[in-house]
Amino acid sequence: MNRIGIDVGGTFIKGGIIDDKGNVLFSTKVQTFNDDEKISVVDNLYNLINYLIKKNKSISDTFLSFIGLGIPGIVNRKKGLAEFSGNLSWNNVPIIGLLKDKGITIPMKICNDSRSACIGEMMFGAGMQYKSAIVMTIGTGIGAGIVINGKLFEGNGDKGGEVGHTLLMMNGELCTCGRHGCFEAYASAKALIRYTKEEMLYNKNSLMWSHVYGNIENVDGTLAFTCAKLNDKSANKVINKYVKYLSEGILNICNCFRPEAIIIGGGISETGDFLFKKINEYIAKRDYGYKCTPKVNVIQAKLGNSAGMIGAAFMNEFLEDGENG
Repeated sequence: MNRIGIDVGGTFIKGGIIDDKGNVLFSTKVQTFNDDEKISVVDNLYNLINYLIKKNKSISDTFLSFIGLGIPGIVNRKKGLAEFSGNLSWNNVPIIGLLKDKGITIPMKICNDSRSACIGEMMFGAGMQYKSAIVMTIGTGIGAGIVINGKLFEGNGDKGGEVGHTLLMMNGELCTCGRHGCFEAYASAKALIRYTKEEMLYNKNSLMWSHVYGNIENVDGTLAFTCAKLNDKSANKVINKYVKYLSEGILNICNCFRPEAIIIGGGISETGDFLFKKINEYIAKRDYGYKCTPKVNVIQAKLGNSAGMIGAAFMNEFLEDGENG
């Protein structure tokens, strides 16, 4: 049977029809928020799901067996409740209940969006060969899914695994969580953009200026990588600074969990070998935190933007508990 996988983001809600082998048969997206305040995020979510249900009938003779939803923030899987999501301004929103009230009868389940991406990579992507791995998604923040001996580790109340909020710098940069010095505050795409802008303001002759047409507001997480490959000194300075912080956080993860691999997804990972070579060289020189420890492969995720959808569609098989709607 086919299933539906939903990846809810702060800008778009992505949804896809997924077959039993993890292939995306069809995908689309809608805006998370509308200009019309009368149309809620839940309405947009329902409309997308309803559209995918109808679309499945037109492209396949196979019934839909399940709908999985990856939600940013803190969720209660057993209750189908989004307890807190800052990006969506959600507090204790009963997602499964609201969708059922609107007429969705197919079994549903929710989990954190980073864990959905983790499930996707472990079942059909870069993690297929590993029993213990950590899948990190680097975007505005840093999310992670932790798999130990083939099982997803979620911690007490499903609230663990927040590697992005481990401490990297005492009394450091303010994080969105309210603490200072979190890994996320130094190694997210948002942090990389901050480093890039700081360096550009320091060096007005950097090649990076011409790539944003003189407008610093056009800076994104790929700019420094693009110009570093062109041997711009300022860009390489930015990348080396970013790699240091990212790699130090990765070393902390290595020492805590000692996984077989750390798989990195998100927009930053699309820079490919240029980034991963630097990370692996950095951590290898430091013996992965201390001597005589197994090597941890730091590799690029394979499923790209589809990881969250695919993982969401299969969470009912990967997760052992949690109430279906």
